[in-house]
Amino acid sequence: MSGTPEPMRRLIGELSRLPGIGSKTAARLAHHILKATEQEARALAEAVLDVKGKIFHCSTCGAITDTDPCKYCSDPERSIDCLCVVEEPFNIEPLERTGEYRGLYHVLMGALSPQRGIAPSDLRIESLLARLDGVKEVILATNPNVDGEATALYLARLIKSKGVGVSRLAFGMPVGGDIEYTDEVTLARSLVGRQEL
Repeated sequence: MSGTPEPMRRLIGELSRLPGIGSKTAARLAHHILKATEQEARALAEAVLDVKGKIFHCSTCGAITDTDPCKYCSDPERSIDCLCVVEEPFNIEPLERTGEYRGLYHVLMGALSPQRGIAPSDLRIESLLARLDGVKEVILATNPNVDGEATALYLARLIKSKGVGVSRLAFGMPVGGDIEYTDEVTLARSLVGRQEL
């Protein structure tokens, strides 16, 4: 990139700081932006600034919102005795798309990870515990990886000690998947989470 003009190097550098964007992808995006009209580039820049200026985290659950409380916390049709705990705000939308869950949410803003230096005090655990009055069930919807499992076990212990029921999302084989191509961990979870027919 030694022959690349400074503004282009700066744009590539900023884009490559985004999660999941390597230097090659950042360069492709930068070239796409360069080919865009000034109006399209300005619209992109304004959209980024608009998000930074108008979007924030709900003071109650931690979801991303432009109103406080958010649409989930302020919806009178949602069940207030069930709380679904997720790691990040973007984990809410897939759950909503199922149409199966009508309770409230709580976003931890991460998962416990001693290797990355993320301790319980770095997550929104205290605010979760403060919301348990009147809650009958907490659904732990953390990711099915080492950090998510450790977080779920830690939270389950704390929540059960408050006399609140705790459940965990079932994980298993995807619909339409073949046993032959399913990894051992997923198969094991499928066996453990099996249901009577």
